[in-house]
Amino acid sequence: MLKTNPNVDFSSYFTKPSAPGHRQYLALRKFFADGCSAEQVAKECGYTISSVYSMVRDFKEKMGSGDSEDPFFKDNKTGRKPIDHKGEIEETVINLRKKYFSVPDILIATDALGYGLTIYSIEKIITDAGFARLPRRDKQFKSDAVSSYEPKFVAPISCSLAPEKDAFSSQLAGLLCVLPFIAKYGIGKAISESAYPETKDINRMASILSFVALKLSNVKRYSADDTWCMDRGMGLFAGLNVLPKAAWFSSYSSAVTRGMNVSFLKSLHSIWLDNSLLSDTANLDFTTIPYWGDDDPFENNWSGKRGKSLASIQAVLAQDPENGILCYGDTTVRHKGQDDVVLEFLDFYRSDKRADKSLKYLIFDSKFTTYQNLSKLNGEGIKFITVRRRGKTIVEHINSIEDSRWKKIDVERDNGKGRTVTCYEENDVIKDYDGAIRQVFIKDNGKMKPAILMTNDFNIPLKDLIRKYSRRWLVETEISEHIDFFHLNRNSSGIVVKVDFDLTMAILAHNLYRLFCMNFDGYSHCEAQTIFNKFISTPGSIWVDDKQVTVRLKRKRSLPILMEQMDTFKEIQYPWLDGRTIAFHADSTT
Repeated sequence: MLKTNPNVDFSSYFTKPSAPGHRQYLALRKFFADGCSAEQVAKECGYTISSVYSMVRDFKEKMGSGDSEDPFFKDNKTGRKPIDHKGEIEETVINLRKKYFSVPDILIATDALGYGLTIYSIEKIITDAGFARLPRRDKQFKSDAVSSYEPKFVAPISCSLAPEKDAFSSQLAGLLCVLPFIAKYGIGKAISESAYPETKDINRMASILSFVALKLSNVKRYSADDTWCMDRGMGLFAGLNVLPKAAWFSSYSSAVTRGMNVSFLKSLHSIWLDNSLLSDTANLDFTTIPYWGDDDPFENNWSGKRGKSLASIQAVLAQDPENGILCYGDTTVRHKGQDDVVLEFLDFYRSDKRADKSLKYLIFDSKFTTYQNLSKLNGEGIKFITVRRRGKTIVEHINSIEDSRWKKIDVERDNGKGRTVTCYEENDVIKDYDGAIRQVFIKDNGKMKPAILMTNDFNIPLKDLIRKYSRRWLVETEISEHIDFFHLNRNSSGIVVKVDFDLTMAILAHNLYRLFCMNFDGYSHCEAQTIFNKFISTPGSIWVDDKQVTVRLKRKRSLPILMEQMDTFKEIQYPWLDGRTIAFHADSTT
């Protein structure tokens, strides 16, 4: 299009045109209106004769077709330009509303499809179509409404983040607040240097972060992908425009091996050690992951959540009691090898740093190992605290102890509260264990029968010993959290995801939550569900330009705490976002 010129000679504008379109118009005007021959037009306008005939032919074809716009003149219509010539956008919005999508949900879905609508234009379409205001709905109703939508959306996936003029909306814009911790602790580097596979279209970093995005966002059913795959905020978390569809996750998982998971867990373990996030103690516990298939290739394991034994996978988790970091996970435990799990974890812990002696205590349940292996731990210089099973003989021995020999001890908890328990300790000799062992009997612990602790640490005060073991229940809390929030026992949900890989991704997501809330006063010991509700589940608008991603989060009560933390990460660059920084701001609306 020509630009205006304040120094234009108006007579030469018509007699000596410079723009190609203007020249063509005057040439055709001479040919048709003035009756000049092709030779005369060519000579006066500077064309060849063949060019003049070609212009005449093309002009006749365009004007004779009946469905083309005028080649030279355009009718400038007043008012807003129409954006939906074929009615596709309006039809999409109405169909979504019929499925009880809210206006923000419709905005997110249409943003992913590239429609470029606003909240006001969506509201106008809905109002003009005669829809009333939606009634108040709970989260489950919203999830069911979105997941039942047909036909399914399909948005093209792109790894390139081109600058965009307009902002897009996300119901989980708060998810991007986890990215600074991935960069700060070098987790992104560990992912990019891992042995995990990558595809032609989606690189390794984007692949792993796609799984992590689902874990962090409390998605319980991967197969209901319209609840998450159209949210561009979740896609941006992984360096994509949108997350892949559910079938991709199943296909990717099938290429992951146990060796890849172990190697990645070792890389993460080195990060925790280098940042002094692990204490001298590790709590270990088993959990049961039910198998819901028709075939029965698995062993039966006791499930405390369901109160029965069922076909399942037995998994082990290791947790640091100080920061709640999960440093190890394994779903390949079979009955014949479960007694050696403690030794396998010790090999894992020391595999990269044989000289590292920071691990001093292992705390676990009685079924974890044998007395022979306890003797091996003692020979390795590892202190242990475990529970001895209550046989008939030892119960009779406990009942025979005189009341005057029992001690009352106050045991404090992390929250400053505590309880009083009754204890008695003695040294004993156990078959298959070299040397004496320290035994502690505990009554008034909330159970019908007394608990029996065994340890090879004869120097730790009795109060500290009991408190140290009581914190082992934290790992059981974490396991319950993994089952409920990270949906460890629902990982298939219509698609197949390898359980060991799913557990590894759940461990990474859990640790990211722990890092995220570590410096939040009053929130450092909150469960993942609380952190998600308070901070991560925050809608907002996102702008992407050449050098920066700008995130404006909707206002909520916990937002000032989050903004204070995010202000410390302004200068961090993210390689999977093409080196951009992220700026977080509080929006003016709720």
